[in-house]
Amino acid sequence: MSSSAPRYGIINFDMMKTWFGRAPEVDGPFWALNLMKYREVADYGDASGPAISGREADDIYVPRESLAGIGAMIALGADVTAQNDNEPAWDRIGIVRYPTRTAFLEMQQRDDFKKQHVHKDAGMEFTIVMSCLPDPANPPVTAPQGTMVLRVARMRAGARLASVDGTTRVATLGVEGVIVGDERTWSHVAFDIAPTADGVAALLGADDGADEMYAFALTEIAVNRLVESIETAQPSGVQL
Repeated sequence: MSSSAPRYGIINFDMMKTWFGRAPEVDGPFWALNLMKYREVADYGDASGPAISGREADDIYVPRESLAGIGAMIALGADVTAQNDNEPAWDRIGIVRYPTRTAFLEMQQRDDFKKQHVHKDAGMEFTIVMSCLPDPANPPVTAPQGTMVLRVARMRAGARLASVDGTTRVATLGVEGVIVGDERTWSHVAFDIAPTADGVAALLGADDGADEMYAFALTEIAVNRLVESIETAQPSGVQL
């Protein structure tokens, strides 16, 4: 992931090892979901870094050149404007569709990526990055106007993230594994559009048989190509 251990989370080397040298027929696109918690002030480790916020450092970091170089797509980028009571209080979420796991690993070695990464390490207090795949049983749909609510959960056996009356399920992802984070695992991700404040509140307060869940209202959306990213993806050789 980088030449030195990042301060913002623990790399899942056990999963990364299974990605090295993966044959094309058992590789394919995956969606990296990033939950981001920023430092109040960016920490560059010495006095030479700019005096900026963690959010501003992450804005500098966004490795658009590196992502374009490997054929990745930024599928969703949004600020969190409301959240359920589960801590920490996250600041932003982002989703990138990578063409393959091999391409993701190759990006870590690019000079342009390494140059940008210092800003992420300075600005990010904590992040969870998970590898996800679309649920083939629930193809994405284009939803009407409303507020997007993202839910990330570790579900009990046999449980699913249920829809709420009056809302529209945009997409559902299954979690392959955590790339960076902590000791926790996750299983399900759902995106719903709620046309009313009551619908948003119902989604933020839903339990659905989850052992743990984050639920976010996303009203400050900078990039929304989520449905497109799923509909235009090549078939994956990986099944959850």
